[in-house]
Amino acid sequence: MRIHTVAPQDGAKKRRRRVGRGISAGQGASCGFGMRGQKSRSGRGTRPGFEGGQMPLYRRLPKLKHFTVINPKHYTTINVGKLASLPANTEVTLPSLMETGIVTTNDGPLKILGDGELNVSLNVKAVAFTTGARQKIEAAGGSCEVIEA
Repeated sequence: MRIHTVAPQDGAKKRRRRVGRGISAGQGASCGFGMRGQKSRSGRGTRPGFEGGQMPLYRRLPKLKHFTVINPKHYTTINVGKLASLPANTEVTLPSLMETGIVTTNDGPLKILGDGELNVSLNVKAVAFTTGARQKIEAAGGSCEVIEA
């Protein structure tokens, strides 16, 4: 095999379609684009994403900011300031808070937030703690235990 004998296989190369060169060429006059209309004109038919005037998909979808969370986590939240009325060395859980009446509804697992002051030592069991809440509970001599929901 020599470089001057190398050629593409039979049928691999097709000639270019020459449109608009008369009726005998097979693609004369309207060049295979039909009679009239948007897609028969020169240039591009429509821009990418155009849906015939209907609101296109890229405009129907939400943009980057402020997506709503599809499956948000719901917590029963309480601030450490509300726990200050409990007696010392009490075990604080969601059922115990509902018994005492500090929490009235069960909106999900218990989460402790850090607003308010706490000077009572408590043993708190919750699913989540904010860093401020954890610091205030431990500074008062209590303990924070993370439990599974």
